[in-house]
Amino acid sequence: MSAPVAAPAAAAPVPPPQPGTPEFEAAIVATLSAPAKWSEGPFSNGTGPNTLPVLDTASLTADTPFPALKNDLFLRTARGEACERTPVWCHRQAGRYLPEFKETRRLGDFFTMCRTPRIAVELTLQPIRRFALDAAIIFSDILVIPQALGMEVLMKEGVGPVLPAPIRTPDQMSRLKKREEVDVKSSLKYVFDAIRLCRHSLQGTVPLIGFCGAPWTLACYMIEGGGSKSYTQARRWLFAHPAESHALLSLITDVLIEYLVEQVRAGAQALEVFDTWSGELTQQCYDEFILPYVRKLAAEVKAQTKAQQLPSVPMTLFPKGSDSAATLRAIAQTTEYDLVSLDWATNPPEARAAVASAPRSVGLQGNLDPAVLYCSEEQIRAHTRKMLDAFGTGGRLVANLGHGMLPDHPLEGLRVFVDEVHNYSPNLCKQPAQQQ
Repeated sequence: MSAPVAAPAAAAPVPPPQPGTPEFEAAIVATLSAPAKWSEGPFSNGTGPNTLPVLDTASLTADTPFPALKNDLFLRTARGEACERTPVWCHRQAGRYLPEFKETRRLGDFFTMCRTPRIAVELTLQPIRRFALDAAIIFSDILVIPQALGMEVLMKEGVGPVLPAPIRTPDQMSRLKKREEVDVKSSLKYVFDAIRLCRHSLQGTVPLIGFCGAPWTLACYMIEGGGSKSYTQARRWLFAHPAESHALLSLITDVLIEYLVEQVRAGAQALEVFDTWSGELTQQCYDEFILPYVRKLAAEVKAQTKAQQLPSVPMTLFPKGSDSAATLRAIAQTTEYDLVSLDWATNPPEARAAVASAPRSVGLQGNLDPAVLYCSEEQIRAHTRKMLDAFGTGGRLVANLGHGMLPDHPLEGLRVFVDEVHNYSPNLCKQPAQQQ
């Protein structure tokens, strides 16, 4: 009896080509020129497959004017102007739930994608082709700032961000670059190049949003060395080392100011500041260690863009988890953010009442629970209408999720959410604004 034939060994995965090599360049060209593997149908109501190609940088110069904007709903809402319907976009809309995103990611690791402008632009455009969204947000990451400050940041599959050498003690702050040593224009040039190329490649379809992480949220990652369930190490810093905590937050803030100003110079038409871990602090700590820095960030970005004769762009703050009336009132009354983004646990009527106390008009963004997108079409539409109704009439709302798209979200879920906002919101926008 003959021995059984052994099954052939599985072929080892082919590693992606190294950035900067001819093979990497060829892979980029092949990816960007390949026809889409999806077609118009139930999962698409955007510009469509094989539209909005990433433009050839050789065809553009610093003097090439940006295309005229065709859809300014998001910008008008952010500025407090009347709109015919509620604009809608989603945090993490460029993400792993898209098959084409996963295909493109095969070109290299996460930060290679961020540092290669043509790839970053391709990933930014993918959801705009699929869905009738009213804004694009540049593909990048908040942790490019710790990298610019001299820290190593890795993105490990299944783990998330990892900073191998965190700042655990005040004396370790000496490992960080001093403010004058951080060359924002040079070290983060790839972000600005991506924004500029994306503005052209969008062809005026929708506005482009730039972003950053808030000082406290970035400090959390820099102290903890990655994500955490409770951010105990970072919170301990505030109590054990308050002076050094303020010094670290000041350093981050000053770098962020220039970073956001340069995003506007590159072509960003709006900015969002993500304070993902602000909900980890008490109200007293929020008032001392978060509010002064996000306030300074907005004030200085607006002052410097004006002084440098750059476009005036609306700014959004997303203080995830910080949904108390006191916090929302403080943001509305003492900062210059045009919109406040809400997580899904925030009560819209209470948020409306809190920001209504401000001497200026402040809009809201949010806040559908991302879990709703797993539901049936009928349920998604019902919950979307319920969310829009909860924010009231008058139109000063940008519809979004209460956090972001998840890797296993069904495509149809996002399409239905966007479609229902388009269908249901016009009637609400026609009605007079509710008095708080």
